[in-house]
Amino acid sequence: MITYRTYEPGDEKQIVALWNETLEMDPTNPKRFRNLILLDANFDPTGLQLAFDDDKLIGALYGLHRKLPMYGLDLEAENGWITFFFVSPEYRLQGVGNQLLENAVQFFKEHGQTTIFFASYAPNYIVPGIDKENYPKAASFLESKGFKTVYPCVAMDRNLVSFKLSDEIKSLVKERENEGYSFRQANDGDLYNVVQFANEIFNPDWGRAIREGIPQGLPMERIWVAYNDRKLVGFCIHGGYEGVPDRFGPFGVDPEEQGKKIGKILLNLCLYSMKSEGLHGAWFLWTGEKSTAGHLYKKTGFEITRTFYVVKKSI
Repeated sequence: MITYRTYEPGDEKQIVALWNETLEMDPTNPKRFRNLILLDANFDPTGLQLAFDDDKLIGALYGLHRKLPMYGLDLEAENGWITFFFVSPEYRLQGVGNQLLENAVQFFKEHGQTTIFFASYAPNYIVPGIDKENYPKAASFLESKGFKTVYPCVAMDRNLVSFKLSDEIKSLVKERENEGYSFRQANDGDLYNVVQFANEIFNPDWGRAIREGIPQGLPMERIWVAYNDRKLVGFCIHGGYEGVPDRFGPFGVDPEEQGKKIGKILLNLCLYSMKSEGLHGAWFLWTGEKSTAGHLYKKTGFEITRTFYVVKKSI
């Protein structure tokens, strides 16, 4: 008999096991599940919907909303997120996914949400959206339930084995330095500026990655900063998310500095620094393919490895 309930302590082992059986492109482990789900400040056990056949877990769907603001006082009260869902292959097309989603929708309604996103939650998203190529049935399921595409985004990778600083980059650095710019690895005196810059000009999740990453072991030399005289105009990081050293980002340059190739310089200096650590590659999960950053990544040798679609549904 199939029954439904929400998360209870002790369910983790079955959740991780079924996760890895079903989400083969995005496996997890107990440590990641603990860090990204259970220890998330917004974790609510009543949002983690589970389906069982007797004592055997056969499906899961995780919904959450903000209990703590990402920045300032904004709880994004109208928004909820589903960051993962899966059903055991032998129990598909039996209404299990439908019921899990209905239970999640009820959870969201009880907390006042009117829009559900898959899966662009920050800070602890698993993937930025649905991967239609690798999970076509899941994509069809979401579409059938009224989820509409908001925008596509791409993951990219860059092999660093043959990477080096080109003469063009070296010349650009000298040109900008002659104009009063400087490029270097960060020190303690940069931290307040970088966190505020990230929060206010870009995304509070970027500031969080720095603020929380350093106490968790993010080395300062993995943060690069650019200044125009004493004004911070750009930064980039690697190893800022989950402590994975070859994961690049976040990365941002002041929009007022566009056209001066500050981002190009920072990106290349950071990649070379990554190679100097012995890393053989750089990757990230999320950018717009046709965005300014997307074009820069491509010109710097990054290749698209996956495409995701951020989707949402009104309730």
